[in-house]
Amino acid sequence: MKNIKTLQSVIFQLAFITFISFSIISCDNKAKTEDSNNSATEDSKEVAEDKNDNTRTKGGMNTEADAEFLVAAAESDQKEVRLGKLAQEKGSITDVKELGRMMEMAHTESMTELSAFAKKKLVTLPETQTEDVNEAYTKLSNMKSGKEFDKEYCDMEVNGHKRTIEKFEVASTTSADPEIKTMATNMLPNLRKHLEMAEMCQKKCEAMK
Repeated sequence: MKNIKTLQSVIFQLAFITFISFSIISCDNKAKTEDSNNSATEDSKEVAEDKNDNTRTKGGMNTEADAEFLVAAAESDQKEVRLGKLAQEKGSITDVKELGRMMEMAHTESMTELSAFAKKKLVTLPETQTEDVNEAYTKLSNMKSGKEFDKEYCDMEVNGHKRTIEKFEVASTTSADPEIKTMATNMLPNLRKHLEMAEMCQKKCEAMK
């Protein structure tokens, strides 16, 4: 009888330990799943900016404004490359297709140079497409090829380059880093040329019947 009670006690203890272990593992897996889901849905731009904040806290020399400028420049490159490819596929007139091709080539080169520059400055750039890029692409890709698509793409190019030029103008005069000032200044002529081309294409689209 004593042996039976001892065996029952051991079985109970084992069952209790198993239950506790299972509960801990379940909670751990739930936490990991939640972390994974949060990472999957978090904007890559925000992730990059958070990392730059941490770098600056640990003694990094870049100011918040400079880091945000480089992140914004990278996001602009992402958008131009992705929308440029789409314009080549869905554009209904040669001008739109050519504008898309030029934007893809120019901003792919810009993206490569910017990545190397940001690495030198210990600034993290978005590693995947940002929410803003995805939203613009989704909006444009859901449109049928034709006048509506062509006009929307050109409108995006004109408005996007105006915003980008403003950011580069600010960085070229107010950045605390002389190298960032120089980089921004050197990029402005190309960006202004891109804007001119986008505006020319926009006018052609508006003239279409």
